[in-house]
Amino acid sequence: MKIDKINIDGKKNQIEVSDKIFAAKINNKLISNVLYKTNANYKRRKAKTKQKNEIIGSTSKIYAQKGTGNARHASKKAPIFVGGGVAHGPKGETNYKKRKLNKSEKKLSIVSLITKKNKLNNLIVLDDFQNEILKTKEMNNILIKFEAKNSIIIADKKSKDNIYKSVKNIPNVKITDINHFSAYDLAKFKKVIFTETSIKELEKRY
Repeated sequence: MKIDKINIDGKKNQIEVSDKIFAAKINNKLISNVLYKTNANYKRRKAKTKQKNEIIGSTSKIYAQKGTGNARHASKKAPIFVGGGVAHGPKGETNYKKRKLNKSEKKLSIVSLITKKNKLNNLIVLDDFQNEILKTKEMNNILIKFEAKNSIIIADKKSKDNIYKSVKNIPNVKITDINHFSAYDLAKFKKVIFTETSIKELEKRY
């Protein structure tokens, strides 16, 4: 199939791309499963409260066992006292990890998401960045022109080196290469931007 390729001035050409990547069957169930597992594997539980045995302080009995008319207590570390331990509180790090994703799951979910972005006109293919762009303002104007202020740029190595400094400080924009993006990245950002060479690299990989 053919899709539009745009240079930074807005001039359009067409390039041939693989139907297996850009016009594949969209598997929404697989996408949901992959995103769920990815989020679960990133999740960490940090909250922790001290149990009764972790409180530092005196262990002496606060008053006599019998004869006072009060309930019996061993020490001030009991959960009912201010400064005492917490009953049934969070205990710190908890393992939320699901099973490891296999390669076919990763590839099929990425192909489904790329096809989905293409169908929704949220996929942009740009000419390689041959010249270095150092000014953030200049790169920001390019992204505004293509309505890509919330986007992931998947670039070839040369293009990435040429625009990395101008992109890194723009909020809601991520720059990476074909070896370091995931289905989660594609789902997180509204627009997906490829350079022409990164498309070819992607086709070789998939």
